[in-house]
Amino acid sequence: MRKIQGRPTRLAGAALTALAASFALAACGSSSSDSKSVALVAYSTPEKAFAALIGAFQATSEGKGASFSQSYGPSGDQSRAVAAGLKADVVNFSLEPDVTRLIKAGLVSSDWNKNATHGFVTNSVAVIIVRKGNPKHIVGWNDLIKPGVGVVTPNPFTSGGARWNILAAYGAQIKEGKTPALARAYLQKLFHNVVSQDSSARNALQTFLAGRGDALIDYEDEAIADVKAGSAIEYIVPRATILIQNPIAVVTGGNTSEAQKFVNYLLSPAGQKIWAEKGYRPVVGGVAVPGEFPTPPELFTIEDLGGWKKVGKQFFETEGTPGIVTKIEQSLGVSTSK
Repeated sequence: MRKIQGRPTRLAGAALTALAASFALAACGSSSSDSKSVALVAYSTPEKAFAALIGAFQATSEGKGASFSQSYGPSGDQSRAVAAGLKADVVNFSLEPDVTRLIKAGLVSSDWNKNATHGFVTNSVAVIIVRKGNPKHIVGWNDLIKPGVGVVTPNPFTSGGARWNILAAYGAQIKEGKTPALARAYLQKLFHNVVSQDSSARNALQTFLAGRGDALIDYEDEAIADVKAGSAIEYIVPRATILIQNPIAVVTGGNTSEAQKFVNYLLSPAGQKIWAEKGYRPVVGGVAVPGEFPTPPELFTIEDLGGWKKVGKQFFETEGTPGIVTKIEQSLGVSTSK
């Protein structure tokens, strides 16, 4: 059994995230009196994409004069921070349940996803990143459970990306014709090969680039961006993998007018083109170059696994009857507190 890299408790992590985010917002000069100011709170991965998107939006007539405060961190921590009072006008999370939390808190309208893209601003797929030259000859999910293969993936109780990773690995086993029991056994073996569980997908990537592990399960967009940046990595898109759908929503009670203008731009062909250039699969047609984002032969969605409500209880429940992943993590001595 491999020892998991140590890290602070989830409660402390969430508190630090919220505190750091608050300082970031203050430093950016956010003010409720500024009618053109938009507070953006997002998961860690799209920070570089937003740098380009915000600049492009500000160059439009709709975005002229707009200013932004920005906060990035693990998706679950970011969602909990907003629910606890962190100022936000626009939220962009890794997965839908992090928006659902804000609906329950009365901060996001229940009809947030009643649009042409069903509330999603970007798509991606789960991929396997390896070292340049692929020294361990990893070609698919089954190679990740071989002896001597060290796997890096974030902690699923803070990171939305980690949940996508786990469900991609599990669903791929079902796609191969395995029973749910065998798919659960696969997850058990996979976690025994995990050598690091960082708080977010971005932190996990940095850990891998620093030399830890042989394979990283990650978003395709992260892999594309780092290959373009010249990192000594390559990546495999498995035949069977999950379609990652990243939601965006306007927070009620804030600067909703300017926030909606920004969201509209992010969903426009111009905005989606920038997303595509940063490695994200567009959610509107006619933007991506043909063949730029090939569809994996056995691509599946969260709905194929029963939807987030079912999956949340089945895999990640921490109260009452522990979920599948909760039990595995606890058996390895890994904290499952949020």
